Order: sequence, then structure tokens, then C-alpha cells
Amino acid sequence: MRQRIEESFAAQGLMTTLGARILHVEDGEVHIELPFSKAVTQQLGYVHAGAVTSVLDSACGYAALTKAPADHEVVTAEFKINLMRPAIGERFIAIGKVQNAGKMLTVCTGEVRSVAQDGTQKVVALMQATVVNVKR
Repeated sequence: MRQRIEESFAAQGLMTTLGARILHVEDGEVHIELPFSKAVTQQLGYVHAGAVTSVLDSACGYAALTKAPADHEVVTAEFKINLMRPAIGERFIAIGKVQNAGKMLTVCTGEVRSVAQDGTQKVVALMQATVVNVKR
């Protein structure tokens, strides 16, 4: 399962551009780390909502892929994100979890946690996503 996720992740140019990496894979759950970089900030120096959203969308998608049939890929059909506070930290961990996996649709929830230099974590974003299984 981890190899399937890592191979797909490696094919995503955006994740490479952002400097993101897979931290954890288990059945129905995937964690992706985004290190702080000036390259992904907005005008006030916080990590841009687009970067936060992208890693969380990928974490939810890969969590869904752990439940998808072997001959399928996944694509996001929709998501709702709540940005709870400014994304300030040394690194960010996006956690995607499957809540329900059906034949075609998987509903996931996710969160992004900022991690400060002292290890303190705060939730900066919450997501609910619907992911579609697509036959290869």
C-alpha cells in the first residue's frame, strides 16, 4: 500500500514544487509534511492558503486511495476547507482520514497542524472532501 501511494505521490509535480513528503501511510489514513519555506508564503509571511489546501487535498486523496481497488486511481470531486488561523510554524502536517469508502465515492476529513520549533502543534485548517474512484 505504501509503495502505491509513494509512487503516485512522486508523480505529482506540485508536491515536489512545494517540498512536501509522505510521512505516514496506513489503511484509511495518510500524513503529508510541508516544511516552511519562504517560497510558499503570502504577503504577510504566513504559508499561503493554496499550499495548505494542496497538501491537505493530497492527504485526503491518498487516504482514499488506500481504500480504492487496485485498478483504480482517485480524483477529488469537491472539498470544503476552513482556515482556522494563520499558518505559522516550522513545518505543517496534513492528515487525511477516510470516514466512509463506497464503490465510487469516498468521504474524507482532514486537518493541517502547524508544528512550532518547540514541538507545539495547532490546527490551522480543517477539510471535508469527496473523492471519486476512477478506473485506470
